[in-house]
Order: sequence, then C-alpha cells, then structure tokens
Amino acid sequence: QVQLVESGGGLVQAGGSLRLSCAASGRTFSTFIMGWFRQAPGKEREFVARASRSGASTYYADSVKGRFTISRDNAKNTVYLQMNSLKPEDTAVYYCAASLRSSNYVQRPYEYDYWGQGTQVTVSS
Repeated sequence: QVQLVESGGGLVQAGGSLRLSCAASGRTFSTFIMGWFRQAPGKEREFVARASRSGASTYYADSVKGRFTISRDNAKNTVYLQMNSLKPEDTAVYYCAASLRSSNYVQRPYEYDYWGQGTQVTVSS
C-alpha cells in the first residue's frame, strides 16, 4: 500500500508557472513508476507525464512536452511536476499515481495501482 498526497495547485495566469508535489508514504517509494494525470470537467482522465523508478527515464504527453518536467526525489518520497508556460487548456484536476508494472511504458490510468486525491490547477486567460 502507498498513500499519495498532492499539493501545489492553484490559480495562475496564462504563461505562468506552477510546481506540483506528490508526497508518498507507505511502501518503498522507489519501487513505483510515478505518473501525473489530469482530468478537465466533462473529459476523461488523461496522461501527462511519467518517471521511471530511478527518475532517469521520463515520458510526456505531446500536449505538455517542452513545457512540463517530471522529477522525483526518492530520498524524500516525492515526485514533482514543474509546469511552465501554462495555457488555459491546462486547467484540470491533476492527479499523481503510482504503478507497480514491470515495464516503464505505462501511460493508461488502469496501469496505475494507487492514486492521490487530486489538486486543482486553473489557468486564466
């Protein structure tokens, strides 16, 4: 078991930045692939980014590539999502998630075993 708690969401103007954090407790953090997803009202939850167990390998959705950066600090049991050049279409509830899958190539919600409660990000135009 692992518990995930996101923080860092808020209201920001277009072009601004936010840094989300997700603190994990419970099972050894480094055993999980960590991902970020988001869900806008009326839309399905979508993949944003993921980091391998060591953090050396990362992968991004095309919509955020070059603007968002995922990183993790296994000593602090925390994964981060640095979001720059934010756009109104980035407005959503952002969730961190943990996967025990053996492959690093996990982008679908069903491939993740544990989820945080979400944090709201609102980007005004």
